[in-house]
Formats: sequence, C-alpha cells, structure tokens
Amino acid sequence: MTTAPAVPEGATPASAPRRAYVAVILANIALAFGPWFVRLADTGPVASAFWRITLAAPLLVAMALATGWRPAGLARGLWATLAVAGVAFAADLASWHLGILQTTLANATLFGNSAILIFPLYGFIATCTLPSRVQGLALALASVGAALLMGQSYRLDPRHLGGDLLCLLAGVLYALYFILMARARSTMPPLPALTLSTLASIAPLLLFATALGERIVPTHWGALIGLALASQVFGQGLMIYALGRLSPLVVGIALLVQPVVSATVGWIVYDERLGLPDLIGAALVAVALALVRRER
Repeated sequence: MTTAPAVPEGATPASAPRRAYVAVILANIALAFGPWFVRLADTGPVASAFWRITLAAPLLVAMALATGWRPAGLARGLWATLAVAGVAFAADLASWHLGILQTTLANATLFGNSAILIFPLYGFIATCTLPSRVQGLALALASVGAALLMGQSYRLDPRHLGGDLLCLLAGVLYALYFILMARARSTMPPLPALTLSTLASIAPLLLFATALGERIVPTHWGALIGLALASQVFGQGLMIYALGRLSPLVVGIALLVQPVVSATVGWIVYDERLGLPDLIGAALVAVALALVRRER
C-alpha cells in the first residue's frame, strides 16, 4: 500500500461532484448534534462514546455487506491503516466526550474540529502545492470566523479552559483519523472503510471507560441510540464518503458548520446565548464555503 496521501485526483472545488458538497454539509449538521446527545446520556462520557460505536457497528456491517463488499483480499497495510484509524478515532471520542461536559456546546464542537486547519495543511503539504489566493482568503475567513465563534463564549466563562484543551486534543486526533481514512478511501468504498475503523474503535473505548470507573450500562437508551444513528451512521457515513471526493481544504472548512449548528442548539436548549460575534463568525464561515465551492 502506498504511503502517498489520498487527495483524490481532480478533487478541486470546481470538479468535485455536487452531491459530495451536499454530503459534507449534511454530515456536519448531523455531527453537530453529538454534544447534545452526550449531555443527555445517563452514562459516563467515554461510555457514551463506546455505545455510539457499538450500537452503530451492526448496522454498518449489515449495510457494507448488503453492497456486496467482502473483507477478503484486503492488503495487510490497509488493515493496519484502518486499525490505527479506529484507535485514533476512539482516542478522539474519549477526549472529546470528556471535554463536552466541561465547556459549552459551541466550544466543544469548535475545538473538537480543529482539523479545520490541520487537515487542509496536510493536503497542501502532501501535494507539494501552495493555496491559491482564493483558497488562502477562504481559509483566513474561516479562521477568523472560528475565532469569533469561540471568543464570545470563552470570555464569558474562563473555567471552560480544561474542557477546551480536551476538545483541542480531540481535534488533533480527529485530523489524524481523517488523514488515515483518506488514505484508505483511495482504495476502498466508504461504507466498508467506515465499518472496519468503527469495529477497531470498540475495544479501546470500553477499556478506557472501564479504567475511568464510568457507568457503562444506561437506564435510558434514547440519547445513545440518537448519538449512534446521527453521529456515527449518518454523520460519519457521509463524511467518509465526502473524504474520497473533496479536497482537504473543502472538508476542513466545512467542519465549521458544526459549531454554528451546535451554538444554535446550545442557545435553544441551554440558553447559551448567541452574540453579534457569533453571528459574524457564522457569516464568515458561509462566505468561506462559498469561495471554495465556486473556485475553478
């Protein structure tokens, strides 16, 4: 298996299929509800991540097999890539779910998606290219928008720092997961890739939750079922599909849809009010997405 990065050929904003853009936006909208489900779950935060993966796994396996895919014939290097991706994703979820309970929904989602900068940077380095003027402007606008989305909430309560740092660690691990899954996607379809990495995440999350002494078995399953379906099956399914068809820059900027949606959920459900900086930040994210979408 080659170690070259899986930046799809021709995966510029102009040439990527329109449905891939729809997929990455819908994926981030679905994933944005993850922090809310974690807060509603009556298990420990890492245990909720374990159930997100475990409840989704049988459905993903059935869906992958229904497409006619079979695990026979996979190269050893590909198995290793997917296994490491699964462990990285487990570590990402564990640190992120711990951080979610210590900060606001908007901050948790923003820092948990710090791959908005790491993944595009990887794409430019991997292809030995520099961003165009439009791409650079889009990335700058997205960065300013992200800072505005985070800044208002952080100034109101500096006690969020611990949760923010955990979510930032999760973002770095999420970028590693993206890089590994992009490589896997260069040689296999999205559903099997997601299924195998999901299966590799189960044992690490169970061990971590047990080591922390968390409550594993819930009394009510509604929030965990919602988390598994919205975040892992629907959200990650569409995200892994988009990874094979969009450039890292587009995927990275699209991640900022999540804190916009999460901030709205936090405002409606938890009275985490949105201020003018939040609205300006959301507008800048929208402009950045429009720029990378229209560039030829």
